Amino acid sequence: MKNIRFKILMSLTLLVLCLGACKDKEYAIPTALDKLQNDLIKRSLGPNIVGGTIEFAYAAAILPEKGKLSSMTVEASIAGATGTYLDNRFFNTSSSGADVGTAVGDPSVTTGKSTSVTYTGNFSAATLRYFYKIPEEARGKTVTFTFTAKSSNGETISYQSGPHEIRNQDMVLDLVAKDGTECYLSIADMKMYDAAFATANPGKIDLIYLYRAPANVTYLHSLVAPTADASYKPTFTMPAGLSNRTKIVKAFTVRDQQLSRIQYGVFVDDVDLRTKDFADAPDFAINVKAEGGVWVQTADGVYNAYVYINTVTNTASVKEMKISIKRLKIK
Repeated sequence: MKNIRFKILMSLTLLVLCLGACKDKEYAIPTALDKLQNDLIKRSLGPNIVGGTIEFAYAAAILPEKGKLSSMTVEASIAGATGTYLDNRFFNTSSSGADVGTAVGDPSVTTGKSTSVTYTGNFSAATLRYFYKIPEEARGKTVTFTFTAKSSNGETISYQSGPHEIRNQDMVLDLVAKDGTECYLSIADMKMYDAAFATANPGKIDLIYLYRAPANVTYLHSLVAPTADASYKPTFTMPAGLSNRTKIVKAFTVRDQQLSRIQYGVFVDDVDLRTKDFADAPDFAINVKAEGGVWVQTADGVYNAYVYINTVTNTASVKEMKISIKRLKIK
């Protein structure tokens, strides 16, 4: 019994201690440090693709009585392509929810790998956005960034980010496939072509876009390879010489965010394209839908791709499909 009473007493003691520890402490406003501070977030999501943009928000602050910000600089390990810049504005959100920018100085200047904004106003705190346009030179490599802020009292502070891997895949957005005209898709070129080009370059054509509405069959918007059976190309006269047997796998829920520009948390990465299984895949995909897509492997096995269908249109006068593509060279 003594052991039991002792255990009960200890349990009650621990409970009281826990309850005491869980009481809310009185909140106190934290004391600001008296030196230059900085922080960084990466705003862009998904695979980093050549031609795309990596976006950051870089913040720096100093107590007003200690000085003001004099400059911000970002240095990349690989020089960015044209379109790389550090925004010379910080943003506040208006009552309507819109971003309202306030300039801190002149537009940024880029020299080689370095991009800088020099402050001309009296600002002790600001967050600037940096946009790095990914160059061809970075394909398959990694890139790092050093963000640096300086203040008028001579202080300097830096923040490093990376390494950030740059993928090998390519991406193109918003190609328009038009039934009967620009309906021939080349994965190698990532372009839509007309019959004249297809006739002159039959080896480049991997897919044909068709819209049909035959009785008793749900066909509508479709993507077929040149080798598809005639039943999958109704009332279509194919240019001579087209012979690529492209492998096609329909996808219903792969709503890649970079291709769709809609806030789905899905990204097709290099590994997805490289490892996609095309065994026994057909050479046609009929009745494809907007916000769906198809996985594709070219007849020569050189490219795997994902074709996302942004929108479809089938009014009385217009039969077309807007598509965006990610593609990876396999061999």
